[in-house]
Amino acid sequence: MRTRKQLVTTGFLAVLAAGLVMSCQNKTGGNNNATAPTSNATNNTTSAQGGFKIAYVDLDSLEAHFEYFKEKRGILEQKQVQMDNQLKGKARALQSEYEDLQRRASTLTQEQGEAAQRSLMTKQQQLEQEAQSLRAAYAEQETKFNEELQKKLDDFLKAFNHDKRFAYIFSYRTAASNILYKDEAYDITAEVIKGMNDNGAGSAK
Repeated sequence: MRTRKQLVTTGFLAVLAAGLVMSCQNKTGGNNNATAPTSNATNNTTSAQGGFKIAYVDLDSLEAHFEYFKEKRGILEQKQVQMDNQLKGKARALQSEYEDLQRRASTLTQEQGEAAQRSLMTKQQQLEQEAQSLRAAYAEQETKFNEELQKKLDDFLKAFNHDKRFAYIFSYRTAASNILYKDEAYDITAEVIKGMNDNGAGSAK
């Protein structure tokens, strides 16, 4: 998923992270039962002799149209905004306290000034620890979400390809893919999106 910082930078919805170099040679019509496609990929996936079939899923499109992903991504982004606002608010409060100490510095004894400085340093350290804790918790939620989505996609594709019609189903992402060229005749993204949405992904909580 792409999160606010690109939830899927590591290819969390990757179907197979591999590059396949294929050479389709000596293609004949005698033993090839492929016919003109009636849909994008269903009848146009024979890519080599012997009926070797491949397909691909466009992850950008999947993320844009898979309702569960959009819902959960929105929740994660909202949590990140809330976390950022919380930390910024505490940082502003600490800055105000520091500025107030500077204004009052001439009225304080050395002992009072040193005590106030120690208090500010303690609060700053606590804020830094809180920020680390919140960011770690968010990263853990993001990781679990990515793993959950990967499992949803894996499980769906196992059922989708139960008849073994495809030998490989690859993932494709613009500017971040091992696939250098794709023929849209082998695109099964629309079928995958519809199937995953129809099957019901559950409500993101």
